Amino acid sequence: MRPAVKSSLTKTSIRLADGRELIYFDEQPRSRDETDLRELPEPQMEIELRRDPLLDAQVVIASQRQDRVYLPPEDECPLCPSTLERSTEIPAADYDVVVFENRFPSFAAVPAELSLSDGGTTVVRSPAQGRCEVVCFTSQHETSFAELPPERVRTVLEVWVDRTVELGAVAGVEQVFCFENRGEEIGVTLHHPHGQIYAYPFVTPRTRKMLESALRHQAETGRNLFADVLAGERKARTRVVAEEDHWTAFVPAFARWPFEVHLYPNRQVPDLASLDDGERDEFSRLYGDVLRGLDLLFDLPMPYMAAVHQAPVRTGRDLAYLHLQVFSIRRSPGKLKYLASSESAMGVFINDVRPEEAAQMLRDAVELGRRG
Repeated sequence: MRPAVKSSLTKTSIRLADGRELIYFDEQPRSRDETDLRELPEPQMEIELRRDPLLDAQVVIASQRQDRVYLPPEDECPLCPSTLERSTEIPAADYDVVVFENRFPSFAAVPAELSLSDGGTTVVRSPAQGRCEVVCFTSQHETSFAELPPERVRTVLEVWVDRTVELGAVAGVEQVFCFENRGEEIGVTLHHPHGQIYAYPFVTPRTRKMLESALRHQAETGRNLFADVLAGERKARTRVVAEEDHWTAFVPAFARWPFEVHLYPNRQVPDLASLDDGERDEFSRLYGDVLRGLDLLFDLPMPYMAAVHQAPVRTGRDLAYLHLQVFSIRRSPGKLKYLASSESAMGVFINDVRPEEAAQMLRDAVELGRRG
């Protein structure tokens, strides 16, 4: 039995020079509040939703994101702490975990007068109401989530919980999505270890589809679809990567990506806030084990996307099952999985790596990391 991880945080909210909110989540009480000394223009929110009637989905038009910072050198990183010589997005000289409103958001509090029809055509425009936040996991630039100690991972988890609850209470928000992208191969524009949180004004297409499948499965069997997927993987065992008292990590039999791991709590809960202390402690260790295993697969940093799938704010909460999906486009040391015509145009994925083979490789890598 590994020791428990506890988290006790101090939360401090300030305003940046352009009015955006920044929140410090400190593992020890903050000694002083720093002031953002920059002169920043008021953010320009040129964002809107346009409904795609062919797929019954929303497309976000956010042209101001073209101006966001792109792969700056380390000494110009906007997510590092501020110094006497240079002010960044974080005014503090050091920090544990920080959340702030994205300067170049995809969703924000935008004027309601944008809501209109486009001429008499089938295109319907509406405000991209919501919120986008950046989550900095550490003040250390040259590290990664996989290298964070379990205590810091637990802090990040508590931050995700806090933001899920607070953003879910904002009028008009229908779904809260916590995620991390890592690696230039994925499309990351800042190397500093960070993730993001989107508060959507609608339920996303993937979540809608999963809940529709779960509703159909419940009507046919009387059981929860996600619980049945988990039970099947735990019974088969061939694709289980790691198993603990409260969590199971496995490669799904239907994996779309060369290396894809799902982490499920062993009991059904709708969202992060529903996890108890034991589940939060165990996740803080297991998730790090999985990420280190991915890095050990080819002995190089693995580019990945990590997505927290949780219930929408108001719908499908009895059907949803919290889980985390982490996947990589790397299929071998020198090869990437590109989304070609079948995937991009038709939505039909073709996986180059058998899920059973990927699971065995990941099991071995996770065990190696735990021994090392």
